[in-house]
Amino acid sequence: MANGNTSPSRVGLIEGGSDNDALFLKKFSGEILQTFDESNVFKALHTIRTIESGKSAQFPVTGIASANYHTPGENIADGGNSYLSDIAKTEKIITIDKMLVASTFLANIDDVKNHYDIRSVYANELGKALAVRFDTALAKVFVAAARDTANLPVQVNKAGGQLDVANNDFSAPDTPGTVAATTGADLVAAFFTAAQKLDENDVPSDGRFCVLRPQEYYKLVTGADSSNSFSLVSAINSDIGGQGSLASGSIPQIAGINIYKSNHIPSTDLSAVSSGDGSSANDVFKAGGVGYNGDFRNSLGIVSHSAAVGTVKLLDLATESEYQIERQGTLFVAKYAMGHGVLRPECAIELVA
Repeated sequence: MANGNTSPSRVGLIEGGSDNDALFLKKFSGEILQTFDESNVFKALHTIRTIESGKSAQFPVTGIASANYHTPGENIADGGNSYLSDIAKTEKIITIDKMLVASTFLANIDDVKNHYDIRSVYANELGKALAVRFDTALAKVFVAAARDTANLPVQVNKAGGQLDVANNDFSAPDTPGTVAATTGADLVAAFFTAAQKLDENDVPSDGRFCVLRPQEYYKLVTGADSSNSFSLVSAINSDIGGQGSLASGSIPQIAGINIYKSNHIPSTDLSAVSSGDGSSANDVFKAGGVGYNGDFRNSLGIVSHSAAVGTVKLLDLATESEYQIERQGTLFVAKYAMGHGVLRPECAIELVA
């Protein structure tokens, strides 16, 4: 006997499955991945290694060889004749930090009552939260690389250092917290000094970049002085040979260095604040800070090469969601497990005031 019922085609049901909501979260997951990539500056500017298991990754470092003129008849293989190079070797270890998570809980009743798609908003915010933490941690490690003078590559007595923009030299920066004013012209001069330093350190020309705070970036465009007054003596002036544009407000390159801007360059004293990563092995500032944190009050930006800093990735960005009956809502979690560390400190220069 017919009862008038019908069999609907459930939109969220996976073929052969029993969960009618299984397909409804695909949009949420995809939006998190997209937001993470779009909000990130440093991701493409450093070295990333992915491991399938374990707690750390090894980056072997080798020294340099020497050359000597040969005297006919002498045995090259005889160590006493000083022809053989004892190429030094060491390693850099980067350890995986604790898992970083961003999460939120959506009550079922709120989801039903709401008149717009709040899930996409939550998705964007979770993705941005992870991107900011990822980018900020990398900015701090690049600064640590520039300040690292005790952990230089074997047999290479070269270092990056702190470039005082106002004085255009590598002398000690001002006392933290008393930042001197810098102009667009100061920054342009500093770029050429930084490029010279990288050349002297045999850092490849390809892969060089600079990330500035927005305040310093736009000084390059306008040539602003210490009072932020507009000047045509900027990095896009034809006399300097810039290729930027006042219309777009962009500066693509100076002295062969690609220019980027980011809000994630730290500017406060965090030397006594734990970064919460949970791994003392990645204490990049050693005695000068805690974890990824240090004193950044004089930091204006970073000039570096992509080989300066590395990331070890155990768990890439992933998302999870679960409807909890006892709480009548859905828990959304975005997460990753990575670690960051200094690889080649001679490739990094911190721009300081």
